[in-house]
Amino acid sequence: MQVGIDKMSFFAPNYYLDMVDLAHARGEEPDKFLIGIGQSEQAVLPPTQDVVTMGANAADQMLTDADRAEIQEIIFATESGIDQSKSGAVYVQKLLGLNRYARTIELKQACYSGTYGLMQARDYVTLHPEAKVLVIASDVARYGLETGGEVTQGAGAVAMLVTANPRIATLNQDNVFMSDDIMDFWRPNYSTTAVVDGKFSSNVYRDFFKELWERYQTQNQKSLGDFEAFVFHLPFTKMGLKALRDVLPEVSEAKQAALMDAFEASRVYNKKIGNLYTGSAYLSLLSLLQNDASLQAGDDIALFSYGSGAEGEIFSLTLQPNYQDVLLTQQLPDLFKQREKLSIAAYEEMFNAGLMSGQDRQLDVTHDSANFVLTGIQAQQRQYIKQ
Repeated sequence: MQVGIDKMSFFAPNYYLDMVDLAHARGEEPDKFLIGIGQSEQAVLPPTQDVVTMGANAADQMLTDADRAEIQEIIFATESGIDQSKSGAVYVQKLLGLNRYARTIELKQACYSGTYGLMQARDYVTLHPEAKVLVIASDVARYGLETGGEVTQGAGAVAMLVTANPRIATLNQDNVFMSDDIMDFWRPNYSTTAVVDGKFSSNVYRDFFKELWERYQTQNQKSLGDFEAFVFHLPFTKMGLKALRDVLPEVSEAKQAALMDAFEASRVYNKKIGNLYTGSAYLSLLSLLQNDASLQAGDDIALFSYGSGAEGEIFSLTLQPNYQDVLLTQQLPDLFKQREKLSIAAYEEMFNAGLMSGQDRQLDVTHDSANFVLTGIQAQQRQYIKQ
């Protein structure tokens, strides 16, 4: 029996910041951000959105009434959690009107936990073929104004429905993974922004990838030439490019060119959204599927997932017949057309407005057109509504 991704959907806030504007404001050459980092725009989170509303908004666009009744598990992956006790999954369950008799859980391991959630969903459906599992990877990447990591911020959510006989891609049983206690990135409980050693973290990412790739090839008796594309976790899009270049010499020049074309297709959306933490690799996968017209049913795609701290995994997916028919192909193009560009002053004001304490606060939601919004805090409880 085949198990994998039956549906995929995405949501990001309706505001963005242009990296050329940010470079000028910070006294940098634009090419440092556009080429050196590989980012052109980044999504900016308004106070009326958080990981819960983004996750609900992403999933709501793809779920039918039958899906809502048949989902048996809701797995919510994030490193931007809103509560130390209650999971984001249980909020989403109520907002979306999902099956009450479902498990709800939140997972954390930096940017990696979306992959763990996806594998748990695969394994559960393998044992329970009638079940559907909703996996949401929702995050807000925050490093602070005028910091080295500011250019790699972003926000958004990817939702995936995992089922038997999936229509997009099967999740193959060929995973390799590793973990190590490394302080390349972390966010203490008392901080709303992350702490990162950027150069060190980039080196760890590449070291993990190279070691896992060697292990993957040995364990599965496969080589780079067996794949039509390699999808990467993209904290910034130049990072994945560096990792891919480390292994390209393993194949012919013609194959190298094909893999580079696929990589460019896989980072189209990430360049305009920014860092999604847990959702980054899966936005990259979505970008590949929607922007690489050369892909066909039966093609194998490799994926490298990485989470600082650190954990990594490589596995493969196989595309299904007519997978293009299931993709929400206008979702991202429509988002890019409709969202509003912020000035630096407006971006900085919005960034600071999102630092919410436990005090009661009412938010103005009139400028947020999303289905699900955060209206404020009452008695230390977040208030969500469907508009």
